[in-house]
Amino acid sequence: MLRKAYVSGSAALLVALLAGCTSGSPGSADTDDSNPGDAGTATVAAQPGKYRTLPEPCGAVGHGTLDAMLPGIKQLTDLDQRTKAYEGEATLTYDTDRRVGCRWKVDGPEATDHLSVDFERVVSYDNGMSDDSQAQSVFAAKQAAADLPEPTATTSGTSTSTGTSGSPSSGTGAAGGPPSSSAAPSSPTASAPSSPSLTSSSSTSVSPSRSAASADLQPRVLSDLGDEAFLDDALSSSGSTAKQRTVTVAFRTSNVVVTIEYEEQPATVGVVPDSKEMQDRARKLAAQLADSLSG
Repeated sequence: MLRKAYVSGSAALLVALLAGCTSGSPGSADTDDSNPGDAGTATVAAQPGKYRTLPEPCGAVGHGTLDAMLPGIKQLTDLDQRTKAYEGEATLTYDTDRRVGCRWKVDGPEATDHLSVDFERVVSYDNGMSDDSQAQSVFAAKQAAADLPEPTATTSGTSTSTGTSGSPSSGTGAAGGPPSSSAAPSSPTASAPSSPSLTSSSSTSVSPSRSAASADLQPRVLSDLGDEAFLDDALSSSGSTAKQRTVTVAFRTSNVVVTIEYEEQPATVGVVPDSKEMQDRARKLAAQLADSLSG
């Protein structure tokens, strides 16, 4: 009987030891359950951008467009020089999956023209922000850096110049009072100074570095290009050399930001590059690139 009791006690001790070991082994399960939310929460990645690749930049601009934007290219008599001018020069970048560009330069008898095209594919590394949203932030910073002026309130054929009363000049006499026979003769004289001021922006004597020939050509936001776009137009202020005009058109479509820079410097001092002509050419190229991206 004593032997039997001893064996039973040993068995009980062994069972207790085994129970202690097995109760400690699920410690990892307890640790996993300490943050149940982490294991059960699924992270939803933000929507990727539409574009996963970029076009070959030097092949993105056709010969016809280059002929129009770089007039001197057609006047190159050497076939090798003309071929090289059409090919352009690729911009040095360190990640061609994210950014590519190309530039062209042609010295003509009348002017030297430069053209550059830059494509940037924006990728967000924040799971909470989509590629498109990141591209919006990149474009917003680019537009802010351009420091576009506030649009003017003037329109062609309509005077919006205001007097001390804040109302447009109408030639009916002083604001707040009815026209009289004594005031009528002085009315044209009083309003005359306002006429030159409205047209002074197109005269050669007033040429701020960022002004264009008219309000319609001033640096501005564009509403008919990509998801968002803007145009900048700057004229160099140097008086000792021919003035150089730089027209920049930038636009965003989905997660790709495209920037076009078009420069022209006439060979003759005193000649100013035509703002409308350069803007029209740059905008036409931008529309072509936007269509090629959408296709």
